[in-house]
Amino acid sequence: MSEKLQKVLANNGVGSRREMERWIEDGRVSVNGNVATLGDRVEANDQIRVDGNPLARAKEKSACRVLMYNKPEGELCSRKDPEGRATVFDRLPHIVGERWIAVGRLDINTSGLLLFTNDGELANRLMHPSHEVEREYAVRVFGEVKPATLRTLCKGVELEDGMAKFNHIHVRPGDEESLNQWYNVTLSEGKNREVRRLWESQGLQVSRLIRVRYGNLEMFKRLPQGAWIELDLKNVNGLRTMVQLPDETETKVHTLDTLDHTKLSRMRRSVRKHKTSKVASSRQRNRQNLKKKPSTRR
Repeated sequence: MSEKLQKVLANNGVGSRREMERWIEDGRVSVNGNVATLGDRVEANDQIRVDGNPLARAKEKSACRVLMYNKPEGELCSRKDPEGRATVFDRLPHIVGERWIAVGRLDINTSGLLLFTNDGELANRLMHPSHEVEREYAVRVFGEVKPATLRTLCKGVELEDGMAKFNHIHVRPGDEESLNQWYNVTLSEGKNREVRRLWESQGLQVSRLIRVRYGNLEMFKRLPQGAWIELDLKNVNGLRTMVQLPDETETKVHTLDTLDHTKLSRMRRSVRKHKTSKVASSRQRNRQNLKKKPSTRR
């Protein structure tokens, strides 16, 4: 029985389906010695190569695993950065024979809940617009926001890549004298910088943006920024049920560990150590770059 090439790649942990479609279009994938094209289907015995390297196709699908990560501001949602900046993959645990796939992205100035999984099909369904998985954000807006503006944002705004809107906007209580106001907003799409662009379309500036919920999964309140925790079977199957995938019967974590004080302290020390290391590396690179620059003295 044949399957779509991008689905096979995703199910073997190479990346999400969307990412694999881009790789196929870029000519990075071949099947039986021929450069693949989008729409190709493959059989179990076909030889697949990615960037010239043969794909080791798993005979048995491994258990679905999901990580919850509390992304801090300043980290990129990419595997590597040419400038050496921190990425969301830097502190994730090693996974043998597979790779973590990010479920969606958050821009460098956005923090909060980010999910990772080793299951390409789950990642694809959670991100695909057809499943309308709702995301919730806490957003701090600078400037006066009139009731008519909120109604417009819920009715719909034409952006450069199509119509967009918030499903719901909840005004959070705050200081009446402050120029900033917090809102909780929900939407069911994952367009690039959609939350920020919606507010900006009304002449308003977003000064803080935090994702607090993805589908039926809320950010664990005691999970520090820069730390992760692996979800147990109940939470994994909650995500799978939401996008019409069958329940898993096993996973690495059978019961979710409580975030006790010892574990929290260990996580915070790890995050601080990582940040210190990144700052030191950045300073060293800057010193090296200064040495390379020719002197302007005469």
